[in-house]
Amino acid sequence: MMALSALWLMFLLGLRHGLDPDHVAVIDNIVFRAAEVRPRLALWVGTLFAFGHSLSVAVVAIGVSLAADAFALPAWTAPLIDVAVIFLLLVVGTLNLHALLTQARYTPVGWRSGLVPKRLRNSTHPLAVVAIGAIFGLVFDTATQAAAWGAAATAEGGTMAALVIAATFAIGMMLADTLDSQIVGRLLRTGGRSTATVRRYRRAVGWLVVALSFGTAGYAMAALAGLEIPLSDAACTAIGGASAATIILLLLASRCRAGSGKRA
Repeated sequence: MMALSALWLMFLLGLRHGLDPDHVAVIDNIVFRAAEVRPRLALWVGTLFAFGHSLSVAVVAIGVSLAADAFALPAWTAPLIDVAVIFLLLVVGTLNLHALLTQARYTPVGWRSGLVPKRLRNSTHPLAVVAIGAIFGLVFDTATQAAAWGAAATAEGGTMAALVIAATFAIGMMLADTLDSQIVGRLLRTGGRSTATVRRYRRAVGWLVVALSFGTAGYAMAALAGLEIPLSDAACTAIGGASAATIILLLLASRCRAGSGKRA
């Protein structure tokens, strides 16, 4: 049986991953295009993207779990994966902090977008959005994390535990990505003030990305150094709930601004 604290951590990681700068950039770009040709789809681009991404994560995690009995990873691979993920978190946090402090018109800074074929990236078809999410799920850092979770879950409870981990991660990511496309899509419907409001929203998300990137990296470094801080189930619940509430408050604030823009 998976500990509640472990599930809350996976949910929090899913939230943070859903706010990954590459996710935000790709989703927002598709929403901008879909708002013209597929206005109803525009609001659900994040959901479709996260669904495709979650499929890849689940396939990798469950595949590793099923193969665990036949193939054991060398002991040094786990810390190597941890170091690689920490490094990428620090890079993403630093790049976005620099952009927030130096750019008047902040845009999310990531590194995965260039891996998606341009023709696919420019499509607004629902299946194309799912495919883009699936490709993102197979990129190095996500795939290696999913593999590590699958291996860890096998030790805790086998394939079912791997499935629970993947599903919990997916719920957090889907919440973040769905709210992102909902916010941007609704702001684009307001007309004149939408561009400035979207920029303010992106900056707010940018600061949240920086905080979660550095916070997650710091916690992972402490754990790697043997200084892991034990968190109770209540503390994990509070952290996960606060992170989810922050994203929902961004949505509510943006909708309030959008409403005032329409009345003006």
